[in-house]
Amino acid sequence: MSTTTNLPYHLAPKDFSTENKFTSQLSQKTILDLLNTKSCTSLHHLKQVHAVALRTGHFQDHYVSGTLVKCYANPHFSNLNFALKVFEYVPNPNVFVFNIIIKGCLQNNEPCKAIWCYYKMMVAHARPNKFTYPTLFKACTAAEAAEEGVQVHAHVIKQGLSGDVHIRSAGIQMYGSFGEVEGARRMLDEDGNSDVICFNAMIDGYLKCGEVEAAKELFWSMEDKNVGSWNVMVSGMAKCGMIEEARELFNEMKEKNEISWSAMIDGYIKGGYYKEALEVFNVMQREEIRPRKFVLSSVLAACANLGALDQGRWIHAYVNNNSNSFDAVLGTALVDMYAKCGRLDMAWDVFEKMEKKEVFTWNAMICGLGIHGRAEDAIELFFKMQKHKFRPNGITLLGVLSACAHSGLVDEGLTILNSMEEVYGIEPGMEHYGCVVDLLGRTGLLGEAEEVMYSMPMEPSAAVWGALLGACRKHGDVELGERVGKILLELEPQNSGRYALLSNIYARAGRWDDVANVRKLMKERGVKTSTGISMIDFDGVVHEFKMGDGSHPQMKNIYLMLKNMIKRLKMEGYSPNTSQVLFDIEEEEKEAELQYHSEKLAIAFGLINTKPGTTIHVVKNLRMCEDCHSAFKLISQVYDREIIVRDRARYHHFKTGTCSCKDFW
Repeated sequence: MSTTTNLPYHLAPKDFSTENKFTSQLSQKTILDLLNTKSCTSLHHLKQVHAVALRTGHFQDHYVSGTLVKCYANPHFSNLNFALKVFEYVPNPNVFVFNIIIKGCLQNNEPCKAIWCYYKMMVAHARPNKFTYPTLFKACTAAEAAEEGVQVHAHVIKQGLSGDVHIRSAGIQMYGSFGEVEGARRMLDEDGNSDVICFNAMIDGYLKCGEVEAAKELFWSMEDKNVGSWNVMVSGMAKCGMIEEARELFNEMKEKNEISWSAMIDGYIKGGYYKEALEVFNVMQREEIRPRKFVLSSVLAACANLGALDQGRWIHAYVNNNSNSFDAVLGTALVDMYAKCGRLDMAWDVFEKMEKKEVFTWNAMICGLGIHGRAEDAIELFFKMQKHKFRPNGITLLGVLSACAHSGLVDEGLTILNSMEEVYGIEPGMEHYGCVVDLLGRTGLLGEAEEVMYSMPMEPSAAVWGALLGACRKHGDVELGERVGKILLELEPQNSGRYALLSNIYARAGRWDDVANVRKLMKERGVKTSTGISMIDFDGVVHEFKMGDGSHPQMKNIYLMLKNMIKRLKMEGYSPNTSQVLFDIEEEEKEAELQYHSEKLAIAFGLINTKPGTTIHVVKNLRMCEDCHSAFKLISQVYDREIIVRDRARYHHFKTGTCSCKDFW
């Protein structure tokens, strides 16, 4: 019995089930209608219509064969190779068919194949038209094919199409992406007939190349700005790190569309201004602008970084009420948000219910399990992913190695590193080696960690040296720590964290003169220390706390709660770990210094404002100190609270006097 599953590309099956009088009389218009309806979403239907087109002889018609190729090239089917095979059997393809296959290649992220199809077009003497070149310029941009892009531009001039504004704007974008702003400007000024889209492309090119003043000059010289002009400026200025000027432009806009709001929100997020991103989103809501999925994904990223669980849950509910299902991008953003807000159970629930998962979805869940200390579960999911025919990539393996590092699984981590190239075809990168150095260092295998560093096929980065220095601090190896610390201070002379780690190693060893010398060196180099900030989300508002900052309206009550809390903890056996204080001062002064750490202030706020038994979630921008870690274990027991703290390195779940990290951090 015949089937359409393995349909030939150019010969119809002789016993095809629809071989009857009715089928043979189907018109070209009917077949095109069939291709443009059900065949757009169903590969099964597409192959049936393909067979009918072959049987009726309509495949010879370029509109029919071209539309068939277009349907097969739909990214929804992930079937570009089949589309290319069908294209090979189109008799004497014309410009319509060539344009379709070039665009199909680009839509399937195969820009080099798009350029190759254009080459075939030239060989076949099919004359390109104005629809050919915008796609081709975009393909050259995506493939970073600068030389080919210049050749395509020459073809545009030769074909007499350089006056077309769509071609011109795509060419300007291409030159801008290559950093060739002079070439882009020549295209813009070619005949004085460039429209606002071309000007917007030129502004974007200037900003991508960091030529901010040129972008400003061109923008303010434009007589006919549109909302896209403003959007390009807002987005570009934010990417150039000029976030305040971007916000000023945003505020000046008389008309905003969804892209405007997204540009401002994305600008804040990429600059690390997560709280401001949420504030812009809240204004967007007040103005009753309906956010689309890509805006929601960006806002979820801000929620994840702030630990703003309430806001994230609101977005989840909003999507549930306004959509039947999540796409892979939005679903993954929810998984990531819940995991980073300490709700691994909710992250798993979203992950399990997602109908369509991509590799990056599995990566998000694996990484989420890893940072919560669930290494065995992360490894299990890693193998489950492969059973479901998803091929791990470099990020997947990085997530698994990181999970091993957080849980001390040395054998498993080394096995994965050694199998990367042979089993998965992925060459280990700096980050992968860094995870293994971290893993070995955390477990006290400092010599082995150093051996891995010297065996790496590349020079170790500052991050890798930093992992080894952290291990030296943890295990009290002053000699190695001093050597590694001096290397790091030369590699990253402005990184205050490196000085702090080295000072901590010296302080623990009682080498106060060396601590003073490190501080003196910091002062001479003008190194600014990073301020510890802890955040807690309460009733949809993110509250920030810094040591020594008394600006919070409840600070008087917070200090009182903190005083009573420390008193109660001491009655339960708490003894402040004053080795964390990097000053040669009296013990009483050291204890006072520890008492007002930002994470303790956040916990005190949580105890005041939440009901007994409520879980307290805290996010800290730096690594939590050992004293706070010990104190929080006791607080969870004394106050019968579950406390979840996310610091720069990982998650800590404190419950009934224990931590999920099992003191391995």
